[in-house]
Amino acid sequence: MNFLQKRAILKKANYLELTPIRIIAEETDENQMVSLLMPRFINRLSKILVEPLLRTPYIKLKLDHLGSAAWLAIDGKKTVQIIADDLTLQFSSETQMYARLTKFFTLLYSQKMITFNEIARK
Repeated sequence: MNFLQKRAILKKANYLELTPIRIIAEETDENQMVSLLMPRFINRLSKILVEPLLRTPYIKLKLDHLGSAAWLAIDGKKTVQIIADDLTLQFSSETQMYARLTKFFTLLYSQKMITFNEIARK
């Protein structure tokens, strides 16, 4: 499936009904704060030639308390709606949970850190 087909599916779908799936690895510390491990290189030649010279093949992206909780809630079975409802109970002080989470998941999707079951199945 190409980019335009995926984009068409996302435009038609209700974002709260989508089911996110993690694509990249993460590290979790003792406080349940998540650091996403983004590969430095995607190009195969760069991986072979440059990656061995680096300390780590990953860039660590540290998430805040809400982002960490949202990332840990992604299990491939829960929809964005269910994750938002759970996090609303957990972080009652947060306002506009649905808007914030949809923006967060949109960013993760655009950076190829997650995908959605509805897209992966097609």
